[in-house]
Amino acid sequence: MALIAPRVTAGLPADEARNLARSLQDSDDITVFVDGTVHRLPDQARDAVVDLLARLGRGETVTVSSVEEMLTTSQAAELAGISHTYLRNMTDRGEIPVEYRGTHRRIRQAAIMEWLETQKRKQAEAAAGHGAADDADTH
Repeated sequence: MALIAPRVTAGLPADEARNLARSLQDSDDITVFVDGTVHRLPDQARDAVVDLLARLGRGETVTVSSVEEMLTTSQAAELAGISHTYLRNMTDRGEIPVEYRGTHRRIRQAAIMEWLETQKRKQAEAAAGHGAADDADTH
């Protein structure tokens, strides 16, 4: 699969962002029209489109790009938002599985996405734990 250069879209003007955010607020029905034809998106595609629209609705600048299934360590680090060195250290420790192509490391996109979900879950648990600790301190 050939990668296409990322597309960066500036955040929407404040009034347009507010209108879009309001439209998305309580809606589960996202309909896509292409040349006047209605298309139902698979769940993953729908979720990606809603996420993109929500970010634009917050006035954020967004980047849309393709990611190959097997990533170089640089691509994987960029996707994870961590340094290349930190990622290599995690693969050395076995925290993220790695495959070798000759002497080059390749990492499955799914492994990075799983690691990101684990990090998100840990942050949520830590935040919930701090809230419980704060409640205990006030009593």
